[in-house]
Amino acid sequence: MSSTIPPSVSVVVIAYNDAELVGEAVASALAQGPVVAEVIAVDDASSDGTDRVLDELAAVHPRLKVVHRTENSGGCGTPRNDGIAVATSPYVLFLDSDDVLPAGAAEALLRAAEEHRAPVTVGACVRRELPQYHDTPWVPGLYTPGDVIDRPADRPELVRDTLCVNKLYDRSFLEKHAIRFPDGRFVYEDFVFTSRVLAAAPRIAVVGDLVYVWHVRRSAAQVSISLDRKDVSNWRSRIEAHRTAHRILAASSPELGRACQVKFLEYDLRMYLRELGTDPGYQAAWWTLTRDYLDTFDEAAVEAAGAHARWIVRVLRATPEPPADTARLTRFAAEPPRLLPPYATGPDGGPVWSEEVPVPLDGLDGLPAADLPVTIDAGPAGSGLRLRVHDLYGRLAQAGPRTARLSFVPRSGGEPVLDRPVELRPAADGDGWTCEVPFHLTAVAAAGRRRGRRGMQAWSVQVGVDCADGSSLLTSPRPLDGLLRRRALLSSRYGVLLAQPFRTAGGSLALRLAPGAAGAMSLVRSRLHRVRAGRAAG
Repeated sequence: MSSTIPPSVSVVVIAYNDAELVGEAVASALAQGPVVAEVIAVDDASSDGTDRVLDELAAVHPRLKVVHRTENSGGCGTPRNDGIAVATSPYVLFLDSDDVLPAGAAEALLRAAEEHRAPVTVGACVRRELPQYHDTPWVPGLYTPGDVIDRPADRPELVRDTLCVNKLYDRSFLEKHAIRFPDGRFVYEDFVFTSRVLAAAPRIAVVGDLVYVWHVRRSAAQVSISLDRKDVSNWRSRIEAHRTAHRILAASSPELGRACQVKFLEYDLRMYLRELGTDPGYQAAWWTLTRDYLDTFDEAAVEAAGAHARWIVRVLRATPEPPADTARLTRFAAEPPRLLPPYATGPDGGPVWSEEVPVPLDGLDGLPAADLPVTIDAGPAGSGLRLRVHDLYGRLAQAGPRTARLSFVPRSGGEPVLDRPVELRPAADGDGWTCEVPFHLTAVAAAGRRRGRRGMQAWSVQVGVDCADGSSLLTSPRPLDGLLRRRALLSSRYGVLLAQPFRTAGGSLALRLAPGAAGAMSLVRSRLHRVRAGRAAG
């Protein structure tokens, strides 16, 4: 059935040196059907033939209009502003040249906008890792499909969605409030645009449809701005964008301003901290930038943040330069968080970060078992694993750990493969609990094959702990060095199964399994690809 909604949407596509991908983005916008009156492609002075690709498409598709910039703007804000300036439809939707709009996205957003008279309509977005096609929902649980939010200040947590591309905007609303993106080379321009939108207090309608697919290509020759975090200037740009966004939101609503700072502590700060790396120069510059910015935060925002974020802030404030246990802090900022031993206590016997940095870990007693940053070590034990579950200032002992169970989660997405629970026993040295669990790698590989995974398989390893009080926790074990060696296992099904345990960037245990000859070749190719990518990055 064709749509009964009149053509009402202008889709603004921005492109710079993306000749190979921009056609797919434009095609996804044109495929939205008659509700899209025009697709406006803004070429930001590309030098790779992107302009020619767009002109050739425009010659075939009358709804496609191409705007050619003669000078590169250095960012994404100016070309988006150019697109808004020439748009003629009542509503505008944004699309980047390396992403796509799912079928029906524009119509779903438009129907909700018209039905609820909402200047802003939002739908679901996924980050799709390529070439694995692993989808991760963006800000899951933030929105309720069918909801209508009369005032953003009533839902301060909306500041966590900083994207501009998963939303439809009433163009007259943007004009009335003079809402535009920052011009020029302004990184994270969507932070500022979104803050201006929320500060104008629009009614926001929510649809349950998937409306945007954000492609993530980590191995691309030129990664996107959001992934290009190897230089401290990226962190400086993010701080400045956040500082601007906070100023705009706080001026419109104290609740939104506080929520913006809490979001920075719980999300942005932890994300960059866990990727801090080991370069002393980068660490020192990052540390100074971060401490200076945290000094401007309202103490109420720090207190409103979750316990993990509060502890990180206090460690940063207490240490003028990166401390000796910086790696311990980065592991704590990882997902899932792990607080590595040793565990120190202050003069009053309460838990503190360390003897050298005795900042209190307030709120630890009130955390449920599922939120405890427990560390579990995994080492070799014959053909299996020896697990050691560390206690955390007595908090885990209160819950009474009883069993541990391995689970294997496909790193490309999918349901986990669960092993049987094994009874935990108090460690002989009194440090936590231990058990030995089988490492059923051939069974995991077979499960991967049944799910259609051919060649090399990549799995994350998790440990679930069930406690006597009915609580439980799930975390990723920390692999000990003796575990990280390749092994060849004889298999009646595959002949041979190559298994390579490895440590992820966040310090967790993961596996590469290569069943049979084809799997082995896939493992070799994967290793060569990682080596080449590492050389290119260096």
